[in-house]
Amino acid sequence: MKTATPTTIKMQKNGLLRSAAAVFLGFISVAILSLATDQVLHVLKIYPPWGEPMWDTGLNLLALFYRLLYTVAGGYITAALAPRSPMRHVAVVGILGFIAATAGAITAISLANLGPNWYPIALAVTAFPCVWLGGLLHGIRHRDGLRP
Repeated sequence: MKTATPTTIKMQKNGLLRSAAAVFLGFISVAILSLATDQVLHVLKIYPPWGEPMWDTGLNLLALFYRLLYTVAGGYITAALAPRSPMRHVAVVGILGFIAATAGAITAISLANLGPNWYPIALAVTAFPCVWLGGLLHGIRHRDGLRP
């Protein structure tokens, strides 16, 4: 029977911390980028003030568009930071994003009058595929030797 050495234990802890950081940073980057862009658009008066419903289809499509891009970026970031098995880390972020977006959709729809129901549903439905795409893009770039 093999016993764990202090070096092995340290490496396992380091790997676990790096995995947790990859998942956390990939997930939180999507939220920070989305909210920062929202804030800029509110300040520029493109979006209505915070707390007021946004029913304009074009504005909701704009928000969906940049959130999809940021979610792809979150998957890319997760894969880039993962110490090993990047797509496993990406899957965790995708599942967490799906759960968070589904909870947000349920809340938004039950509160009503925040905007069209299709918007939060679209966020939930696209959460996992967009994160996965980001992870795939990282893999393609890394595999082809295009990584800086």
